[in-house]
Amino acid sequence: MGGIFKLALKLLINDRGKFFALLTGITFAVFLMVMMMSMFSGILLRASSSVENVGAQIWVLDPAVNNVSSSIPMPDYVLDFAKSINGVKHAEPIYFGGAMVKLHDGTYQGVNVIGLDDATLFGRPFLLQGKIEDIFAENGFLVVKDAEYDKLENPEMGTEFEINDHRGRIVGIAQVPQSGLFGVPTLYTTYNRARTYIPSSRFTMSFVLVEPKSAADIPYIQSQIKTLGYEALTLSQFTKKISDFYKFKTGLGMNVLIMTVISFIVGLSISGQTFYSFVIENLDKFGALKAIGAKGRELVMMIMIQSTFTCLLGYGIGVGLATTAMILAKLRMPDYAAQVTYTNLSLAFVLVVIIAIFSSYISIRKVLQIQPFDIFRG
Repeated sequence: MGGIFKLALKLLINDRGKFFALLTGITFAVFLMVMMMSMFSGILLRASSSVENVGAQIWVLDPAVNNVSSSIPMPDYVLDFAKSINGVKHAEPIYFGGAMVKLHDGTYQGVNVIGLDDATLFGRPFLLQGKIEDIFAENGFLVVKDAEYDKLENPEMGTEFEINDHRGRIVGIAQVPQSGLFGVPTLYTTYNRARTYIPSSRFTMSFVLVEPKSAADIPYIQSQIKTLGYEALTLSQFTKKISDFYKFKTGLGMNVLIMTVISFIVGLSISGQTFYSFVIENLDKFGALKAIGAKGRELVMMIMIQSTFTCLLGYGIGVGLATTAMILAKLRMPDYAAQVTYTNLSLAFVLVVIIAIFSSYISIRKVLQIQPFDIFRG
């Protein structure tokens, strides 16, 4: 077995032109597949960043809501009903809205405003500077220091701005686990201040955040909320609903799928054609091996070793190049949305295995058909 392995690799690497052409095609295909799938994963992660940052176990919302940015305001009795359900530890309202901020240089910048419950401040972010109590001060706002922070001219403690003809003042600089998706800075304030400063409809409560007494109480809470005509989703369920919206109800999912399929076809066609050409040019060597006693299964093993070695090497180089490209992109563009996940790597690996199987198959058929006397007769 060791001799077959060495002979197969020596035969492959000695033909440097074909070897590098084959390796380049697979590397390029893996690079494109990993880049596209990682970008898609990063977008889905940022799409539900607000849900992850707040961290509530149960979100009560209108059934028509499919993402945080398109929340449908709910009447106050939904909050009162949620608080009255057995198994609810506490329930608080939260406000999500958008506004225009006028900066010192006179320019305007759109922001996301999150209003926290005045009594508990449930869902508040981690503070890098300032005290959370200062949010109750007149015109107090917290600013999130993320990739969009510089769009507000890098505000510091005490920086003042104008929001919908109201004066705002930065009393804290916060940090959250995930930045938003659409490149918009985020401000936190109290629930009452948010609905006062930002024009809205008759109802102002975007969601109700519910904390159950135990995990066993969640199904009962969900069933009770459903009788009211609303929906109670756990953190993972709400995140999945947002992901499904971007996957199936926007063009994003289909575009990424098409690009991934194209990358796979490119790798499949290049590797199949190049490897077949490599086998054709080395038919005399395979015929000579068969003439001196090499069995068909040994020749098949040689081809499988060659295709597997090339595909795995191309997979490793492609993943390395894609990871490096994403790191460099994030260094230059902090709001670049991409993440490498085990799912992405596993799917790319499966596709590379398919490429290896296809390349081996079309070559094995040709090698098994060769007869030694054809080689020596030539």
